[in-house]
Amino acid sequence: MRSHLAARSAWIGALLFALAPSISSAQVLSGTQPVTLNATLAQSLSISITSGSTVNFTLSNGAAANGNVPVVIQTSWNLTPLVVGAVSLYGYFSTPAQALADGTGNYITSTQVEGRMTTGIPVTYVPFTQTNPVGPAAGSLALYTEAVTILNAVKARTDNLDLRINLTAQTIPSGSYTGTLTLQARSI
Repeated sequence: MRSHLAARSAWIGALLFALAPSISSAQVLSGTQPVTLNATLAQSLSISITSGSTVNFTLSNGAAANGNVPVVIQTSWNLTPLVVGAVSLYGYFSTPAQALADGTGNYITSTQVEGRMTTGIPVTYVPFTQTNPVGPAAGSLALYTEAVTILNAVKARTDNLDLRINLTAQTIPSGSYTGTLTLQARSI
C-alpha cells in the first residue's frame, strides 16, 4: 500500500508539474494609458573672458600705448534662427567722459581708448565713441555681428579684443588710472 501511495503521489506531482507551465503562462493585461512628454530648452546667449580680464598699459604723453595682453572673449549661443537674426558683441564704458580715472579728478575718456577685433568689425583701432543698443551714447564700440542661421544656431566662438590708449594729441598728469570696460552680447 505504501508503494501504491508513493506511486500515486509521484503521479499527482508529475501531473501538477505538467500543468504548472500552462497555469503560469496565462497573462492578464490592463488597458493602456498615454503619457505626454513635453521638453523645452530655452534659448541662451553668454560670454566669458577666458584670459586678459586685466589689461595693463604703460602710458606716454603724445603716444599710443598698446595693452599688454588681448582680452580673449568666448561667446556661446543656442538660438532659434526663425526668432533671432544675429548675435552682436559690444564693449562700452558706463561714463564715457571718465573711462579711466586716477582718483584725483583726472580722466582718460572713451575717445582715447581704442579697440580692434581682427575677427570682427573694427579690424583696425577705433575709439569707444559709438552709440549702440547697449551702453551709453557715445561710449561704446560694436565688436562683431554674426548672422544666425540653421548652420550656426548652436555655436561658440572665441575672439581677441586688442586695446590701446591713444594719447598722441593729449597730455595728462602722471598717475595710476583705472577703469572698467563692460562687454555684452545681444541677439536680435
